Amino acid sequence: MGTLTKLPNIGAKLEKQLFDVGITTEEELRRVGSREAWVRIHKCDPSACYMRLCALEGAIQGIRWHNLGSETKISLKEFYHKNKLSDE
Repeated sequence: MGTLTKLPNIGAKLEKQLFDVGITTEEELRRVGSREAWVRIHKCDPSACYMRLCALEGAIQGIRWHNLGSETKISLKEFYHKNKLSDE
């Protein structure tokens, strides 16, 4: 396993997906952001869900995704629905 699995919410599978879309370090994930990282993953894996998006944001913030603030969760949900619907 790489260093991304040391972040909250990032297991081996999500780390591999991040590697597959060109995000290999914590710095790259922070620079790209959760939304862009999720979009890249979703292009390769259409099953990428809202919780995966939250997991990425939580990893960037250094917290479990369950502990994201309500405003952040609402914003992520709106982003998810907008982007999930655009590919259907």
